[in-house]
Amino acid sequence: MKFKGIIFDIDGTLTSTNELIFASFNHITEKYLGKTYSPDEIVNLFGPTEDQILKDMCGDDFEVAKKDYYDFYSVNHHMADLYPGIKDLLSHLKEKNVLLSIYTGKGRKAAVITLKKLEIHDYFDLIITGDDVAEHKPSAEGINKFIEKFRLERNHVLMVGDSPADVKAAKAAGVKIASVLWDSYAREKVLQLKSDFIFHSVEELRKFLKDNI
Repeated sequence: MKFKGIIFDIDGTLTSTNELIFASFNHITEKYLGKTYSPDEIVNLFGPTEDQILKDMCGDDFEVAKKDYYDFYSVNHHMADLYPGIKDLLSHLKEKNVLLSIYTGKGRKAAVITLKKLEIHDYFDLIITGDDVAEHKPSAEGINKFIEKFRLERNHVLMVGDSPADVKAAKAAGVKIASVLWDSYAREKVLQLKSDFIFHSVEELRKFLKDNI
């Protein structure tokens, strides 16, 4: 099994960003709605992009709330980081000429802020965000865009993600799925979906990919 193209989710897969995301949303909900949400309540909003969530939350205040959200997200990005070993993993994959893509439910603005601030943006040959698809994950649309752009065979493509939506999207696209559980907010749900591969550390994933690219 030799993978020629690998697609990564961002949050919980490449980057530890949940604390930043929770703080950013609560900055907005406290300011505009007078309340804060629990992490589980915020996770339950995931699927649509940040812009759509904010629009639904803030109504007429959407434009100003959106600016506040991204300003807070950018200024406080020190709350987020790469998981140890991720940059070395991506560097190794590029040295081996593996095509790399992002497929995330994040909107493009937040995705690019994170990828650039954590200095991994340029490793990716294609970045597909929630703003770039008609149907967000668990739709396979983002995976199919990558496959079609680079004319890849599906048996040579791997999706790497931490959520049930990543598993469902990969299966819908007919590609292998590697579920990573080093920071998954939905570990038990992921395990129930019987991914092709399960990894509990970046090092486990690195060793697997070293033998399969």
